[in-house]
Amino acid sequence: QKQHMSNGTYINQFLLMAFADTRELQLLHFWLFLGIYLAALLGNGLIITAIARDHRLHTPMYFFLVNLSLLDLGSISTTVPKAMANSLWDTRAISFLGCALQVFVSVFLISAEYFLLTVMSYDRYIAICKPLHYGTLLGSRGCLYISAIAWGSGFLNAVLHTANTFSIPLCKGNAIDQFFCEIPKILRLSSTNAYLREVGLIAVTACLLFGCFVFIVVSYVQIFKAVMRIPSQQGRHKAFSTCLPHLAVVSLFLSTVIFAHLKPPSISSSVLDLVVSFLYSVVPPVLNPLMYSLRNKEIKEALQKIF
Repeated sequence: QKQHMSNGTYINQFLLMAFADTRELQLLHFWLFLGIYLAALLGNGLIITAIARDHRLHTPMYFFLVNLSLLDLGSISTTVPKAMANSLWDTRAISFLGCALQVFVSVFLISAEYFLLTVMSYDRYIAICKPLHYGTLLGSRGCLYISAIAWGSGFLNAVLHTANTFSIPLCKGNAIDQFFCEIPKILRLSSTNAYLREVGLIAVTACLLFGCFVFIVVSYVQIFKAVMRIPSQQGRHKAFSTCLPHLAVVSLFLSTVIFAHLKPPSISSSVLDLVVSFLYSVVPPVLNPLMYSLRNKEIKEALQKIF
């Protein structure tokens, strides 16, 4: 549970970045994060409830959307409440075990979410380009298997990265320059040789994520080709309005994750790192429900029924 440092002392806790040094700003940060967190809980909670209660929405697309909402709820709950608590109680500390757990859970959920977004693009591709095969290619058992693979791959990825990161000896103190425990920031505390091993693993994961991204883009190119052949203006509009937000969310998510983990330390600044990590860890859980529900007639109707 404790990390040995090269000079013979133990690290039993890390210090996270303080958002503000005055009490007023700390409280402002607390209320701001609370607002964002409640918006994410409400948005994702409503989507899960609407889909669970409306039998017409028990289709593969909405099954994956429920999975996405669960992953979003998990990932924002891993980082934001701890940052809020630290601001409220004017502390920066997080225990060694707490930090390892935060890394594990956030890598697990973010990886699983990315694999799931890949699956969702495949789902849209089948629905729009091969509608007659939809039932056979994505039956209920198929959907369960696919989502289990997404969650399982995320779990495996998290085990690898967490074990690797926390087995590296840390020799540069225990202050993490970020509002949650993030692998690149923990690696900064280690010596260069040890650091390269995990960077290699991150590069392999980045290639995998980039492969998923290529798959998503190819799926959408096929979808857009099919959409352009739809004779009615309304049909085209409907297809574009479900696909473009998805593509926007995926692009923002992937570019910020890869940038945060692979950029050279020389172009690092606290503000830039903070913005980038905020964009991949806090923004998607709040944006996804809006992107997927506001432009979706079926979900709007299901929500109206609830209210």
